[in-house]
Amino acid sequence: MRKSGTGKSQRGNKQRKEPNQSREQQPKNYPVQLEQMVDLEITGLNHEAEGVGRYNGYTLFVKGALPGETVRAKVIHAKKNFGYAQLVEIMTTSDHREEPPCPVYDRCGGCSLQHLIYSEQLRHKQQIVMDNLRRIGGFRIEGEEEKGLRMKCEAVSSVNDETATFDVVPTSSTVVAPRNSELVTDEAHKSEGVTAEQITKEPLSNGVALVEPAKAVKVLPTLGMTDPWRYRNKAQVPIGEENGALIGGFYAEKSHDIIDINECLIQHQSNDEVVATVKRIAERLGIEPYNEVKHTGLLRHVVAKVGAKTGDLMLVLITTEAFLPEREQLIQLIRAELPGVKSMVQNINVRRTNVIFGDETFTMWGDDVIYDYIGPIKFAISARSFYQVNPEQTDVLYSKTLEYAGLEGDETVIDAYCGIGTISLFLAQKAKHVYGVEIVPEAIADAKRNAELNGFENVSFEVGPAEVVIPNWRKQGIVADVIVVDPPRKGCDEALLTTILQMQPKKVVYVSCNPSTLARDLKVLAEQYEVVEVQPVDMFPHTGHVESVALLNRK
Repeated sequence: MRKSGTGKSQRGNKQRKEPNQSREQQPKNYPVQLEQMVDLEITGLNHEAEGVGRYNGYTLFVKGALPGETVRAKVIHAKKNFGYAQLVEIMTTSDHREEPPCPVYDRCGGCSLQHLIYSEQLRHKQQIVMDNLRRIGGFRIEGEEEKGLRMKCEAVSSVNDETATFDVVPTSSTVVAPRNSELVTDEAHKSEGVTAEQITKEPLSNGVALVEPAKAVKVLPTLGMTDPWRYRNKAQVPIGEENGALIGGFYAEKSHDIIDINECLIQHQSNDEVVATVKRIAERLGIEPYNEVKHTGLLRHVVAKVGAKTGDLMLVLITTEAFLPEREQLIQLIRAELPGVKSMVQNINVRRTNVIFGDETFTMWGDDVIYDYIGPIKFAISARSFYQVNPEQTDVLYSKTLEYAGLEGDETVIDAYCGIGTISLFLAQKAKHVYGVEIVPEAIADAKRNAELNGFENVSFEVGPAEVVIPNWRKQGIVADVIVVDPPRKGCDEALLTTILQMQPKKVVYVSCNPSTLARDLKVLAEQYEVVEVQPVDMFPHTGHVESVALLNRK
């Protein structure tokens, strides 16, 4: 057990699974050796919430270590410019450390910050946004003190395994950006992979990107939750077998080893109840769990969804074939033990893949959808619908988006990457007309249904790439006063940024789930727009993820 003070070992350290690396593989000129014990002062956290320390100038990342701590760690992986070390002992403990309440925190890959008090999690996420804006976007940050004329910019890329470090003396007309801009391809609700090349779109001269000086960007404190637990409205639980018994829970960090659990402290309690009940009933009825290695068995995943405001429950069983033994008995037992379930759905996934859902979906019992509210807007949620997993904070995020749009009732608004229309309908409350565009046809069908459900007649939705549809709208005489973008993790398509610059709306509101690509795209838009303010929002407490919304005004 971890205890505060000198010489106490750390409990709950989550281990990074790195590729095997022998001493023969390691160049002799590395400043550290594998399995070497090192004492480190932890000076900060990186984008994956790992402690950052330096040993004779060499950067080491230590999972579970916190800023202000002195730790002893064992080197487990070394690269040219940085490496990873396993936390062995905390010699000086941070005042911001707390005992993780989750009993499987040291093994589960879902959370990474339960050992840090919540107020410091929020401060860390604000810092991550500021660091990316400065290092990748080349922006000055309001309130940051000047540290002299000589600047050192350092960015570690987990994509390229390189560190871009250089010393320059900026002039009054230059801002420094690193050669290899930082990006973390962590798991999130928008999980497209991104390469370092996609971040740094513009060629850099001698490792330094020169941009015109601009007014410093204000990055506000992160908006967090009053109670940062039990916030997730969707659980996707892999099913497997252990010692002949059916198990289900979450994957161990950076693996597909299932940790069997019946309670997750960031899941809505109703979802925990649904999953535990279905596991018990499936075991009783002899439904065979899926074996990922052998690609055998029937039940692959149990997905539970809850309407946080309505209490509606949906159960989705993902199976390898349509046949379900004891189907009717299964349905009746679930209905008896879970009377709140409004919808039971089966999805068939026959492929040998890590993708959860297959192509065929049908309703076993009950309704096709459940309902929930974000603010005053009602949404229909199907088995395959994308819907924000933290509706309380989604209300906060979208309310800030609406505030930044500054609508007075006469504006035409374009919502790029509109999805199922969540932001569009928020904007439609105050806009003259909102046009939403999304490349996924099923999402547009959901968006139209949600608009009809709420009685909105001042919204229009179209399927297609935003960079194609928006110029066509312009030819039809549709010119936006405000453009809102909410892209996936890879950020905005380059052609869309060009389209925005050509259309020249008065305002752009950028909703982001990835600070790295946000900074990259804002740098492009800063050619014609002033980045006024960025508001981080904590959509995923106890994880390293941070969302943010930025306001841009045309110069």
